[in-house]
Amino acid sequence: MTHPVRTTALITGASSGIGAIYADRLARRGHDLILVARDPVRLTAVAEAATRHSVAVETIRADLADPADLRRIEARLREDPAITMLVNNAGIGTPPGLAGADPDALERMIKVNVTAPTRLATAAASAFAAAGRGTIVNISSVLALAPELFSGVYSGTKAFVLNLSLSMRNELAGRGVRVQAVLPGATRTAFWDSAGGSADALPAEMVMAAEEMVDAALAGLDAGEDVTIPSLPERADWDAFNAARAKLGPNLSRQHAAARYRSVDA
Repeated sequence: MTHPVRTTALITGASSGIGAIYADRLARRGHDLILVARDPVRLTAVAEAATRHSVAVETIRADLADPADLRRIEARLREDPAITMLVNNAGIGTPPGLAGADPDALERMIKVNVTAPTRLATAAASAFAAAGRGTIVNISSVLALAPELFSGVYSGTKAFVLNLSLSMRNELAGRGVRVQAVLPGATRTAFWDSAGGSADALPAEMVMAAEEMVDAALAGLDAGEDVTIPSLPERADWDAFNAARAKLGPNLSRQHAAARYRSVDA
């Protein structure tokens, strides 16, 4: 009698919010889990809840802004053949505004939101492509598409994650590796604590529960979407936006400047 092959999902930022919900939902789907976060107490609580679904759960206390911790997680992704899924979820915010901002806090945010997911996605892509299977889920944000609405540095980090995901999808197409970028809108999580605000300050109709957001993201993954925007009513709107962006392509690099930039004396 053959038994189904157990697969393992590694989730960063797994101690609360979106990461904790992914842990629950993926455990329900039968994935063993490796949960990564800074807070060992909350991480243990999430792990104990996930084990109720009869899966194996390992926790790793790591601060992804710390190079040594980050490299430990990279090594695990490269070396553990049981890992078939990476959920690149860890992220932090800072209060809006650049003038007067704490540059050390901004640098830490860039380490967690850009450097860490890049290095982890690189490790996962290398291992998964070599094995011919795997899934990489990168949590971005709708602010990747609307930088004027919040901190420019935060939205910039999320735009980076979106661009990285789209490029990875093209690179890994045909190699058995799926890549999905998830762009949540305002979601009720502890993120707001580090971002210097409160979800309660927004109109209730703009804020989604983390459970609903993750369920929508997984539905998008099941449907084969490369980009999932849980709040967007019509998928056609994203397709039109993306088509308009692609239409710029032939004119983004040309031998001569556009006529409107040429001197009348030229």
